[in-house]
Amino acid sequence: MPVELREAIVIAAGAGSRLRPLTDRWPKPVLPIDGRPVIGTLLRELAAAELTAVTVVVGHLGAQVRALVGDGSAFGVSVGYAEQPEPLGSADAVRRAVAAGAGPPFAVSAADTVYRPGAIAAAAEEWTRSGAPAGIGVRAVPREELGQRTGVRVVDGRLVALGEAGEERLAAAPLWFLGPSAVARLADVPGPPYELRAALDAALESGDEVAALPVGPTRDITRPADVVAANFPYLERRGS
Repeated sequence: MPVELREAIVIAAGAGSRLRPLTDRWPKPVLPIDGRPVIGTLLRELAAAELTAVTVVVGHLGAQVRALVGDGSAFGVSVGYAEQPEPLGSADAVRRAVAAGAGPPFAVSAADTVYRPGAIAAAAEEWTRSGAPAGIGVRAVPREELGQRTGVRVVDGRLVALGEAGEERLAAAPLWFLGPSAVARLADVPGPPYELRAALDAALESGDEVAALPVGPTRDITRPADVVAANFPYLERRGS
C-alpha cells in the first residue's frame, strides 16, 4: 500500500562559501532567482506537491531565513524549525529535523535549488508508487558538468551506483525521499560530515531499493556572478 507523504525537510543551514562575499551578509536561501528568494520558490513547490508540513533546518544567518519564511503560511505550508549550529552535513541536518518532530516518510531538499514547476510533485508520486524505502532525484547534465556533480547510474528506474555516471549522463539532484527504514540508517552514517549519500550507499550495499526519480533541469546559484545571470539575463546576453 503506498505511503502517505505529507512532510518535507528543507536544509537551509549552509554557509554558501562559494557565494562570498554575498553570503557574509545574507544566507544563500534568501538570495533570488528570477527576482524571488530561492527558498520561497521551493516552499511553494512543496505546497503544490501537498508536502505542507515542513521542517526548515537553519544555521548560518538563520534569523534571516526565519524572518522571511515565518510560519510558512505566506507560501502555503506550515513550517517548524530545527537548528544546525555547525555545517555537519545533510544527514546530520535530517537527524536534527527528526529530533525537532519531523517524522518519516518525508521529502528532503536543499533550500537553494529551483525545480521545474510540478517536478517535486511528480517525483513524490513516483516514489510513493514505487514502494522503495528511499528515493533520490536525478537530472541529466551536460558532459562538461559531470565532474562537478555527483554522477549516478540508473537501471530500470532504480539507483545502482552513486559517484559514477552511465551513458545517460545523469547526476544526483539535492532531493531525497526517505521512509522509516532509510531514516533508521542515519544513526550509523560515518562522519563528520554526516551525509545522506553514505546512507544511500549503505542501502545499496544491503540490497535495498533506491528509486531514481527524474526531476528535469534544476537551477541554483553557486557564485556571485550567478546571481546576476539568474536575475538579469539581459545583462548576460549583452555582455556575450
